[in-house]
Amino acid sequence: MPITVTAPQDVLTSAGEREILPRLSAALIEASGASGNPFFTAIVGGTVHILPPHHIYAGGKNRPVVMVELKLPNIGLGSIEARNAFIGAAAKIVDELSVPGHKPENTWINILNAPDGGWGIGDRQYTGDALVAAATAAAH
Repeated sequence: MPITVTAPQDVLTSAGEREILPRLSAALIEASGASGNPFFTAIVGGTVHILPPHHIYAGGKNRPVVMVELKLPNIGLGSIEARNAFIGAAAKIVDELSVPGHKPENTWINILNAPDGGWGIGDRQYTGDALVAAATAAAH
């Protein structure tokens, strides 16, 4: 389940650049109720993109926005409460890993869901039911 973080250079601390993805991954796993599930944990990953500040815009103006984008199968974070838990945790993580003065309104979190069967690892397509079955089997 890819997490993409895009941030302007010098907004995340140097430790923040290293820690943000592991911490966001842990927040996703927790919000999903999958802590300790080896199958679920193994399919959470992502990338951190640090761009020159003049490459980040909001409202048509250059602005120091940190964007966290989460791509999930249609079953991922399946309730408003679970999505809220992830968004709250992600905002807190960005705040803790940013330089002083980074404003909360410059942290954007976006959750995208793939349609059923629109999720795959390697050449294997997963439906929501297949993912639930794999995660359930790994939990036992």
